[in-house]
Amino acid sequence: MPAIWAAALAISMAARVPVEIADAARHGIDMGLGRAVAMEGASHLVVAVLLPGIYWLHRRWPLADRPGNMAIHIAAVVPYSILHSLGMAALRLLWFNALLGESYRFPVTLDRLGYEFAKDVISYAMLSGGVLVLSHLLARKQATAAVSVDVPAADSPPTGVPLPERFAVRRKGREVMVEVADIDWIEASGNYAVLHVGDETFEIRSSLTKLEGELDPKRFVRVHKSHVVNIARVVEVTPWVSGDWRIRLQSGAEVNLSRRYRQRFEALAPVRA
Repeated sequence: MPAIWAAALAISMAARVPVEIADAARHGIDMGLGRAVAMEGASHLVVAVLLPGIYWLHRRWPLADRPGNMAIHIAAVVPYSILHSLGMAALRLLWFNALLGESYRFPVTLDRLGYEFAKDVISYAMLSGGVLVLSHLLARKQATAAVSVDVPAADSPPTGVPLPERFAVRRKGREVMVEVADIDWIEASGNYAVLHVGDETFEIRSSLTKLEGELDPKRFVRVHKSHVVNIARVVEVTPWVSGDWRIRLQSGAEVNLSRRYRQRFEALAPVRA
């Protein structure tokens, strides 16, 4: 994943350098290639630093869960733009003024911040699209490599192996105990599984298939190649599109019930007309 993003940012930077030179020329400024590379390099370096924050926002407030989460991401563009503009300005001032002894100014005015904000709206949207697409492709690859979606999960763990009642999840240097019964649903996220517990999320390093095999099959059921739900937390199931259904949980979150997993779900909670 870091290699993919490094390549994407490098391509973006290569495309932006000639645009930067052309913009300067229209204002009567003869900008050399090295100066343009340094200016765009500072901008893209700050974007790379902010990218993990965008990943966190999408994991904390997924767009697919609730329509209201879109407002959170729209509001997030403001701090993203401020951090990007100030970080970019600081790096450019350090490089040109402090290290090279050249003149460079970045006036922090409403006009300049507004100009940068207009570009950052597009930047945030493109980065968010990349996060969603890459996460989806990685989840599909993981699910395909782990197990065919048509192969049912094991009915029960090996005899004599106790089912875990809680997970110890590392957060900020400490272990947080998460009760299995409190988990609403679990989603695949690359090499991690994300536990959704009410309004909180916890990441553990495990594939969804491996984690599914450690949970009580009478309580947790696979409903999608990337989702496992706690059947006790389901409050509503409604028809959706292409034969899929939509599951609503007590927390208000909604996940897909794929038609390929419908049989598993109905084995625990038969859907009647």
